Amino acid sequence: MAKLLIVDDEVKIREVLREYALFDGYEADEAADGMEAVLKAKDNKYDLIIMDVMMPRLDGYSAVKEIRKSLDTPVLMLSARVEEYDKLFGFEIGVDDYVTKPFSPKEVMARVSAILKRGRQKSRTIKSDGLEIDVAGRNVFVDGAKAEMTPKEYELLFYLAENAGIAVSREKLLTDVWGY
Repeated sequence: MAKLLIVDDEVKIREVLREYALFDGYEADEAADGMEAVLKAKDNKYDLIIMDVMMPRLDGYSAVKEIRKSLDTPVLMLSARVEEYDKLFGFEIGVDDYVTKPFSPKEVMARVSAILKRGRQKSRTIKSDGLEIDVAGRNVFVDGAKAEMTPKEYELLFYLAENAGIAVSREKLLTDVWGY
């Protein structure tokens, strides 16, 4: 049974999501702000974190950054912020999915299920001369230290690693990685 951490400063949202999570067969824990979420994430093993963006003490983005320093737990971000740059920033810091408020609890649980299914897929690692690429987790390590990369940088590195030893033209890169 997967264990979720539901983080939101609104009690009603936490209650509704917890109820739906329990109904879908998940265990659910709650946190009222980002600071509490960081502490709970370090002390417990969660399979997924549902995180609100705008909260007191520590906002969701900062909480995710802090959690990402030591854990790779998948994160589903909830936010009333609907601007594209807010979503893109979330993805840049490592959020797995982003749902805007108001939302359907059924949709949130469907997204939780999809993220967890992806996580159960066999993890594949590419290693070469101090470089380690965790394909499923989308993490890159250089001499054991985690490298911070944008999604596009990761896609380019993964593409080149998958095609190691093959001369790849500029046009092929533009087509396969950038989609031009």
